[in-house]
Order: sequence, then C-alpha cells, then structure tokens
Amino acid sequence: MTTNEVLIKVENLQKTFGDNQVLKDVNAEIHKGDVMVVIGASGSGKSTFLRCLNLLEEPTGGRILFEGTDITDSKVNINLHRQKMGMVFQQFNLFPHMTILKNMIIGPMKLLKMSKEEATKEAMALLERVGLADRANDYPSQLSGGQKQRVAIVRALCMKPDVMLFDEPTSALDPEMVGEVLEVMKALAKEGMTMVVVTHEMGFAREVATDVVFVDDGVIAEQAPPEEFFTNPKNARLKDFLSKVL
Repeated sequence: MTTNEVLIKVENLQKTFGDNQVLKDVNAEIHKGDVMVVIGASGSGKSTFLRCLNLLEEPTGGRILFEGTDITDSKVNINLHRQKMGMVFQQFNLFPHMTILKNMIIGPMKLLKMSKEEATKEAMALLERVGLADRANDYPSQLSGGQKQRVAIVRALCMKPDVMLFDEPTSALDPEMVGEVLEVMKALAKEGMTMVVVTHEMGFAREVATDVVFVDDGVIAEQAPPEEFFTNPKNARLKDFLSKVL
C-alpha cells in the first residue's frame, strides 16, 4: 500500500529537556501508506519522537515537514495541520462528562464544520465498525479499557486524518483487552492508513509494519522491514533488546 509520496519528513530533529538531550539529530521519512512501528527501551526517546511529529513536544532543533509544509515554522497554524493527524494516547483522553457519541462528534462539528446529522452518521458507522454502536449513549466510565481505546481510535478517525499516531496504545490495558485494540489497528493498516506506532507489541510489529525503527539513546539505531529487522538485526543494542523481549 506504500507509495513514494512522503507524508512526513523529519530532518535533524533534536529535543532537549533542560540538560538532557532526548533526541539527537533524528532523520526519518514516512510515506503515504507506511506503517512505521517504533520500538525501544523506556526512556530511549521513542514517545518524544512521536509527540514531536505533531508538535505536542516542540523540537529544540531540526525541521518536520508534513505534506510539504514545515510545521516547525512559527508562522504556520499548527492546529490546521494537527486536524489531519489523528493521535491515540496510552490513556484514552475521552471527555468523561460526554457520551461516547458526543465525544466523537464534537471535533468534526467544531473543526470540520460538519452538521450534527452528518457527524452523527459518520460516528455511528465508525462505532459499528469496532463493534460499539450499541454503546453510543453510554459514558466512558461505563466502558472497559479496551472499549475506551477503540472509541479513542475511531474518535480520531472521525476527523478524517491523513496519518494516525499511536503512543503505546495498549500499554494501559489488561492483557486480554490488548487483542481487540490491535485488531482495529490491523484493519486500519490493511485499508492503507498511514500510521506511526510506538509500541511494545512485537507480534504487531512483525505482522503489520512496513518498517520497524529501533530508537536507542535518542537516535534511530536501526531501521528495516520487519522480516530483516527481527531475523537479522545488525545493531548490538538491538540484538540485546530483542533477546529480552522476544
């Protein structure tokens, strides 16, 4: 599904927090249709890398081009570009005082200027897809963790994004709920959605990724298609990491 069209280009990305340099001259290209899975030890910089892609973390140096626009340029309206980047967090970030349906239609109505009818129709179709149409009028507190995360994914899809960013979307879930969330993500990948996924789920990386990226100490230490990445790792730190997690 991957094309040659570069959706996100990262050039010499740097990020420091005080004296701590978390990202050091990171370069990456994400093409339309790619599923880039980012792995690495805790504290390696992988979530910071992901959060820089939509400027939730502001880079200290370097540039990020999204659909050809340098979004690190202070003159750019980042909110317009963020609308095209769906983001799914570890914690589901649903509005607790709103029903599931209201959670889903508020963005499209406010930002995409959709009518309530149109937004509701699309939201219900997406809830149907993830098997939660019957929970539209429930509140987040009435759902399991896996259900909340499925809602968080389809809520992001309601904005018709060009790319989906996932920051460890299954790490806060009970083990038996992980599968139901990964199934939704696998279906998205099959449909050609461009995705960047920070995760510890190696099976998902193996099965769905077009490219697996190993971040170590703030740099991309290795990047390869999954077959090569898992069977023939070249970087010593990656070999050590895989020996512990596989």
